[in-house]
Amino acid sequence: MNDKTLVLVDGSSYLFRAYHALPLLSNSKGDYTNAILGVTNMLKKLVDSYPAAYFGVIFDAPGKTFRNDMYPEYKANRSAMPEELREQIKPLHELIKAMGLPLVMESGVEADDVIGTLAVQAENDGMKVIISTGDKDIAQMVTDKVSLINTMNNQWLDVAGVKEKFGVPPELIIDYLALMGDTSDNIPGVPKVGPKTAAKWLNEFGSLDEIIARADEVKGKVGESLREHLHAIPLSKELVTIKCDVPLHEAPTDLTRKEPDAQKLHEMVSHFEFNTWLKQLNGNTKKPVKNPRQEEEDEEPLPAKVELQVDTILDEQAFNIWLAKLAASDMFAFDTETTDLDYSKALVVGVSFAVEAGHAAYVPLAHQYPGAPEQLSRQWVLDQLKPLLESDSVQKIGQNLKYDANVLVNHDIFMKGIKHDTMLESYVLNSTATRHNMDALAEKYLGEETIHYEDVAGKGAKQICFDQV
Repeated sequence: MNDKTLVLVDGSSYLFRAYHALPLLSNSKGDYTNAILGVTNMLKKLVDSYPAAYFGVIFDAPGKTFRNDMYPEYKANRSAMPEELREQIKPLHELIKAMGLPLVMESGVEADDVIGTLAVQAENDGMKVIISTGDKDIAQMVTDKVSLINTMNNQWLDVAGVKEKFGVPPELIIDYLALMGDTSDNIPGVPKVGPKTAAKWLNEFGSLDEIIARADEVKGKVGESLREHLHAIPLSKELVTIKCDVPLHEAPTDLTRKEPDAQKLHEMVSHFEFNTWLKQLNGNTKKPVKNPRQEEEDEEPLPAKVELQVDTILDEQAFNIWLAKLAASDMFAFDTETTDLDYSKALVVGVSFAVEAGHAAYVPLAHQYPGAPEQLSRQWVLDQLKPLLESDSVQKIGQNLKYDANVLVNHDIFMKGIKHDTMLESYVLNSTATRHNMDALAEKYLGEETIHYEDVAGKGAKQICFDQV
């Protein structure tokens, strides 16, 4: 046993997430920089959090992998990488090397396979392994010595965490993924089987092999789908299984940080015009702290407080006034209140919006508490909002808008034009912060203490749905 730690960073996951989370930034020369900035900010904070660890940043190598040979349709449904992102990859790799961080790529396999192989080798050597990723597939690697951190929400997943999140332990994640398939990777799976069904079956039958052997016992339409697609399951299982015996050029103990190439780093940071980082390199600001629970950014003065007016909309005339404001605006803030945190089950209880600081509106639609006022028809209100919400030309700002967008799908609305998501932007600015929720952001950036959900809905077993508030 030893007390060494290996940090493995899923660089390919970081790359895409940073590109889509940040606006399409560029320097004065026209070079795109948003993915480079987002990834390097995340890496700097991880390095500060684990200064003594072995450290590897793993990217997918160019070209096809053994999975394409196994199944030519693998990832065949994916659109081409945006050129604005593609041109940032090579300079990002150069910048990572200039930071003194080991960069690992292996042809013929994916970054997941390299991560899996290094994790197994390190665990066998008695090391603790931390994998920084947002990829659910890597949950199959979790053991008592291997844990995951999702830098999007700072969520840690150990063995118990995997069971809580997915409903099955790490050793059944491969079976779980094989049943569901993956539309983004074009992995077939079993149609009609989602996370809940996959977890239910595995807990009932104990393994994928047992589910296959006893497929006749599964009732209903989903049982029919299972029996019709039994032939596809072995392939799906092979595709989702991370290969943990990849021949590598590096061992875990080779992944040591080097002294940064000060000249190269300065040149590249200057070229991309990352001015805050450049000041740090020039010694004009304090060095970043190494405590992951502390904020790295310099303190900035809070904005002046704004008098707040919130209109509660209960009639069509008042709603139409606000609808006209939204239609005349190039961009508005939007939020929903719903019946469930699980977007697949949630229905809209109310909507809120604003087009300027200090003045907002809330439209209650399905509150059912005793004495609740008469409210506008939910269907009617959403029908009026649908053209604006689905418009690319009217931009939206919000907090965790992916959740709101998914909830709106339950009402046949497909939101477009998302410009800013403050939760994602908070994560990119400080990926190691412990909280990116609205309460935390309001306190940090506005100096405002919000009313917490638990304050109005209660806690634990006594918590009520928002439609009862």
